[in-house]
Amino acid sequence: MHSLLEERLQTLGWQQTAQQLDELVESASANTLSYFDFLDTLVKQEWENRESEALAKRIRKAKFPYTKTIHEFDFSFQPSISEQRVKETCTCRFIANGENRIILGPPGVGKTHLAIGFGLEALAKGYQVLFMTADELGEQCQKASQKGTLSYLMKRLCKPDLIILDEIGYFDFDEVTANVFFQIVSKRYEKGAMIITSNKSYLEWGKIFGDDVLATAILDRLLHHSVTFSIKGDSYRMEEKKKAGVFPLPSVSESMK
Repeated sequence: MHSLLEERLQTLGWQQTAQQLDELVESASANTLSYFDFLDTLVKQEWENRESEALAKRIRKAKFPYTKTIHEFDFSFQPSISEQRVKETCTCRFIANGENRIILGPPGVGKTHLAIGFGLEALAKGYQVLFMTADELGEQCQKASQKGTLSYLMKRLCKPDLIILDEIGYFDFDEVTANVFFQIVSKRYEKGAMIITSNKSYLEWGKIFGDDVLATAILDRLLHHSVTFSIKGDSYRMEEKKKAGVFPLPSVSESMK
């Protein structure tokens, strides 16, 4: 009977319960649980296990370069960031409303950390997220253009509830990538949320896309329903190097004077 029960639990997909059956029964007996409480314990454990597995799968599909949570973000080091706006973004209402979040600032100030933290909050709430750098987008656009599969690429990039595009501005977009990005922004407008990080101000986006008119059209759609986080602090990486005594460097704010 015991073996048959384990086999049936595994067939139903209740592997966790099957593996811990003896332990669960002994615990229920020792604590004189009612039938209802024992059943509730079994279902709750299996439910939590499946939720955990589903979250792990969503995290893998998101393709983050690393995982850092919002709780790990050092607001004291970057006082220009509004904690209230960060907390509001973490509710993920902006995703349900098809809004955007734009994170601007010089290198090393935590833009990617914030974007990934927001992405993890979205995944925890059951949303589908996809992360990619602007460089990766360019590579995918070039490959799709050569294979004649640009329409498929755009359809794939319009599917997730949230797309995070990191590092816009380090390299100028080629014509194909610029046009694909415009179409993605247009198709997701008021429907699919986006998080964009960039080291360039909005005034410089014309150069990034190689066309001021195109950049204006992109910004018009991105900014209509959006919140911009503008980080004006110093680089975390440079600060760590200075603390370690590797070399004395001026702060980012000082070097830009």
